[in-house]
Amino acid sequence: MRHRKDHRRLGRKSEHRRALLRNLVTALFQYERIETTVAKAKETRRFAERMITFGKKGDLAARREVAAYILKPEIVAKLFSTIAPWYTDRNGGYTRIVRIGRRLGDAGETAYLELVKSDEQKEQDRAAKQAIAEARALAASGEKPEKKKKAESKAEVEEAAAAEKPKRAKKKEAAGAGAGGGAKRRGGPRKVGGG
Repeated sequence: MRHRKDHRRLGRKSEHRRALLRNLVTALFQYERIETTVAKAKETRRFAERMITFGKKGDLAARREVAAYILKPEIVAKLFSTIAPWYTDRNGGYTRIVRIGRRLGDAGETAYLELVKSDEQKEQDRAAKQAIAEARALAASGEKPEKKKKAESKAEVEEAAAAEKPKRAKKKEAAGAGAGGGAKRRGGPRKVGGG
């Protein structure tokens, strides 16, 4: 029987449990998907869905309730401006728990807790991730995405200019082989004192 049992204790004192759940709810809204144990996910889901319901109300009292619970002000703004409008036609069931197996260390059952998204939102996320991946690939190759054409034309101009200029002799050859000395000068401060 579960008479008078309102919540899971999660093996923590009440202050620690409240801080843990606030952190998990904040992380859920920040990353839109978190990995945790099944018990923590079930307990976090209660508070996350409550915060989304406040976000759907959108008035000042609801904003104050959410701001008192969620730790970061930018996440509060994200909840009211981005996340809550996703669920205007939905009455509850804003989150999903996907079990992913047991942890290696202590065999604790783990799960993903994620926000439920529509097909259009999933497609937008997929397109955004693909654009980010393409931008990273271009950055790795050393070019900026919006300046690719300019870089190509600039490289052609530099090649043409290099072909027109006469080749100059190196300074070392012009000055003589022994004039410069062979030792490199060391940069940085000099050591003073013994030791």
